[in-house]
Amino acid sequence: MVRKSFVLLTGLLVLVLLAACAPQAVAPKDQPVRQMSASGQGEVYLIPDIAYVNIGVHSQAVNVADALRQNNAQSQAVAKALKEMGVDEKDIQTSAFNVFPQQMYGPNGEMTGTEYVVDNIVFVTVRDLSKLGELLDAVVRSGANTINSVSFDVTDKSAAVSQARKQAIDKAKATAQEIADAAGIELGNIISLYTYVQEPMPTYFEGKGGAMMPATADVPVAAGQLIVRVNADITYEIK
Repeated sequence: MVRKSFVLLTGLLVLVLLAACAPQAVAPKDQPVRQMSASGQGEVYLIPDIAYVNIGVHSQAVNVADALRQNNAQSQAVAKALKEMGVDEKDIQTSAFNVFPQQMYGPNGEMTGTEYVVDNIVFVTVRDLSKLGELLDAVVRSGANTINSVSFDVTDKSAAVSQARKQAIDKAKATAQEIADAAGIELGNIISLYTYVQEPMPTYFEGKGGAMMPATADVPVAAGQLIVRVNADITYEIK
């Protein structure tokens, strides 16, 4: 009985050893998903329907009170001119008000005294572009002596963005298919799709560095066009 048990245990041990020596099946490593990406850009042109203007009054005097008094009078005249041109009060916002001393120098570089400078700048939204040139002329005549810039925009760009986005995606798809056909591969499912909007760059009209403008200035302003751009990046699985 003992001998039979010993033989049985020996046989089981041999089987275990043979199983250990047998080649083991190796699980295949995960293969990376083959993929391909392409990009496209959509563009839609728009006619601006709104403008933003920085209008300023710059005054300077030996006495700070005189500089403030002069600036205040000119600024009130500018505000009156804007309202007479139909600009709503909510579209006139003070963007900067600065008072600072400025040292004066003679021809040989010697300091001759100090004057006080006052700058009052308002940010104005103009909703009727047909009056923009006339408005700029009116504020200059009323006392504004700095026009920093005029930038144009479109009030509602949502429809243009949607149109440009569709163009961008269609172009990205077409590019991907063209590459796949040339490479002899077949596109599978879309892995990722990303779109982003480039805001229209404003068109600027500027004086020479925001310099003072003469009261007789003829102000030609052309709104031109704005471009809404949307880019699309699309990634496909390769079958």
